[in-house]
Amino acid sequence: MEDFKTIARFTYPSDYAVLELVLQQNEIRYVFLNETVINVLPFHSNAFGGIRLQVHKNDEQKAIQIIKDLDPTSDLKIV
Repeated sequence: MEDFKTIARFTYPSDYAVLELVLQQNEIRYVFLNETVINVLPFHSNAFGGIRLQVHKNDEQKAIQIIKDLDPTSDLKIV
């Protein structure tokens, strides 16, 4: 996981449903950290720091551009 970098944080899995499909279609290597625990304990999302989207360092710029293209006014936070 050392080649992966956090580029966005989400509060709930529904916040990134469409983004996940677009990442898959573009063959971006990614992982969502804390996804399982927040599915079980959704009200503890902030305590865990949210669900973190990590992408491979070689896919970082492409993934950031995908996020910007999806909705430039969204609540996604680029880290």
